Amino acid sequence: MSEVEALHEEIAKLRDQLAERDARLVELAASEARLKVALLEIEQIKMQLAVLRRQRYGQSSERLDGEIVQLELRLEDLEETVGEQIAASPRAREAKDHERKPTGRKPLPPHLPREVVVHEPEIICQCGGCDPARLTKIGETTTEVLEKIPARLKVIRHVRPKYACRRCEAVFQAPAPDLPIEKGRPGPGLLAHIAVSKYCDGLPLYRQAGILAREGIDISRAVLAEWVGQVAWWLVPLAKRIGEYVMAQSVIWTDDTPIRTLAPGKGKTNLSRFWCYAVDPRPYAGSGHPAVLYRYSADRKGERPQTHLEGFRGYLHADAFSGYEALYRPHGRNAPPVQHVACVAHARRKFFEVFDATQSVIAEEALRRIQDLYAVEDDIRGQPAAHRRTERQARAKPLLGAFHSWAIAQRRRLSSKAPLAKAFQYALNRWDALTRYIEDGRLSIDNNLSERLLR
Repeated sequence: MSEVEALHEEIAKLRDQLAERDARLVELAASEARLKVALLEIEQIKMQLAVLRRQRYGQSSERLDGEIVQLELRLEDLEETVGEQIAASPRAREAKDHERKPTGRKPLPPHLPREVVVHEPEIICQCGGCDPARLTKIGETTTEVLEKIPARLKVIRHVRPKYACRRCEAVFQAPAPDLPIEKGRPGPGLLAHIAVSKYCDGLPLYRQAGILAREGIDISRAVLAEWVGQVAWWLVPLAKRIGEYVMAQSVIWTDDTPIRTLAPGKGKTNLSRFWCYAVDPRPYAGSGHPAVLYRYSADRKGERPQTHLEGFRGYLHADAFSGYEALYRPHGRNAPPVQHVACVAHARRKFFEVFDATQSVIAEEALRRIQDLYAVEDDIRGQPAAHRRTERQARAKPLLGAFHSWAIAQRRRLSSKAPLAKAFQYALNRWDALTRYIEDGRLSIDNNLSERLLR
């Protein structure tokens, strides 16, 4: 081959390489564009989720729950797509790094066990005569990687040797081990895993049966359901003890939420309720432990919380549900056994809805005044009850007095049918209960504790 032909061949190869490079650049640019679109959609979905979660406990909560689930699934798909593109493209990684807000990476939790893997370098020294034993260690670089050890099933074989005395014919054998299900096969660890997966992780029993089947363990959904029922039986004394502990306290936070339950034989569902009754002394540095009691009812009749709270004496953080009213009534000449502590966050929500819809300056001013009350709470969170009461009397009480006078004046100027007037009236109708939290340092400005426990 002549020199000219060789040059032409080299030029052709270079052109092919340039064309291949240009094609890769086009592909990378398209990937980068898709990544930016996905990142933008992720931010939009996060904003929509934030709005829906704020509205979650209003009307049409079931419809909102469905929208939230769909958005969360879409968000998960998008984030998986972003991960794939980042792994496949250096330029996509650069785009992601450019879009990502600079935040410090949190260290992995210290309570996790550490397994140390040391990667020794290959010793190839420029001097050619280095003895590895004579090298001096001048430092090291450490990288921590979070790893998951897959769950393993195992069979524990309990062997109880039996011994006999030839002289007196006595027989000796250790008693059978105590198991959660008599003569049953599941151990306590497996039962706990099944219950937690079902109730904490939302994993239905038929899916758990499928997971077990992949490991060669054939356990039907019906058997798993029977096991869960027996676990519930074992937990009854614990639930009872928690209930006794909660009802013995003098401050309780309560709320309820609707749930759909199957109606056997009817082919449809009923709207039932879950109630929670919570205590938490941590915000006021109190003694004791936080706890929550959950109760179920087939409806939302007022007799339900009245029955649940029978015998309770103290402060009750609750919403404006009329079913609680009987608890607040005095018994003859005696003071009411239960004092209602209303939720300032609920009152705030009324003003926020008006501001969000109309950008009302008056609603914005109401929100600012309520924000000042929460600023006091931020400063006293975790402080002893006596200190919290002193600070509230000195700082929050004047703010509440000014808010009350201002609210009355604004309400008189508004039509009773105006949404803003209804927001003011909601707060004024419950003013004593809304401001009761400043009387006792153990009380909270809102009922967010119980609402969080029902989410």
